[in-house]
Amino acid sequence: MRRYGLVILLFPLSLFIIGVEAAEQYPVKPITCIVPNEAGSDADILARPIMQKASALLGKPIIIVNKVGAASSTGYREVFGAKADGYTIGMGHAALIISKLQGILPIDHRDFTVLGTYATFIPIIVASTKTQRPFGSIQEVISFAKDRPGEVSIATTGVGGSWWVATLAFQDGTGLKFNVIPQMGGGSFSITQVAGGHTDLAVLALAAAKSQIEAGNVRFIAIFGSKKAPGYENVPTLKEIGYNISWSSTQILIAPPKLPQEISEKLVYTFEKAANDPEYKKFVVERTAIPLYLPPDQAVNYFNEQRVVVRGIMEKTGILKEK
Repeated sequence: MRRYGLVILLFPLSLFIIGVEAAEQYPVKPITCIVPNEAGSDADILARPIMQKASALLGKPIIIVNKVGAASSTGYREVFGAKADGYTIGMGHAALIISKLQGILPIDHRDFTVLGTYATFIPIIVASTKTQRPFGSIQEVISFAKDRPGEVSIATTGVGGSWWVATLAFQDGTGLKFNVIPQMGGGSFSITQVAGGHTDLAVLALAAAKSQIEAGNVRFIAIFGSKKAPGYENVPTLKEIGYNISWSSTQILIAPPKLPQEISEKLVYTFEKAANDPEYKKFVVERTAIPLYLPPDQAVNYFNEQRVVVRGIMEKTGILKEK
């Protein structure tokens, strides 16, 4: 009886030891990273190199899988529902907040294991040079739209996407009426529309628009941030021309809820090193984004503050679904 009792006492301890060893050995196989936007989008552009850095640090491949649809909620659902073993992680942005406020998702950043942030994008406005009315400046757009409500078309991300919110903020902040045309995905869809002359304007990140700006198919006419874009100092901010409008989309790393602490800590440490790697930060700046590493607790607080802002915008535009 004593021997049997000793086995029972030792059994839970053996499970604990196995669990600790598993965490120390993690990872032992490739990790999947869900990007809830299409390949080539603003989110995808910055996610791939940081995953390469993290992969080198962890010693295992990190495979990016693009899960597009429903204002990024398809990808978020997959991360949320994955096994909490560290082999499925994901990246998010403002759409994670927006989707819950819009009633598309029952979850937001507070329901995941947050691993930190790594960069933030500030949207810009570009004008097509291929339409019958190729606008030369943001002032020309505003003047035209005042006299012809609803005629100026703007391509942007899908309903609930971050740049869609930015577009609505632009419309609301100027008091004008535009023909807002949401696309199926992120910036790569919007730039195709405006560069081809199918829409007058597009709201997207400079990273997705840069090649078409350089090709002369679109004209960079305004930026939502408080600072000018490096290399484009002649382009005004919206605040500079008299409108108190700003918006940004911070990239956040997430994992399924209840991720074991040992694995979470290892991933947090890894992504902190990857996000602060000088080569990666240089890459972020070259893509006209801003390096922004925040540890998990600060990242949650930052998104909580963003949530308040988004809720106000959505309530004002009549699309808030959260009680």
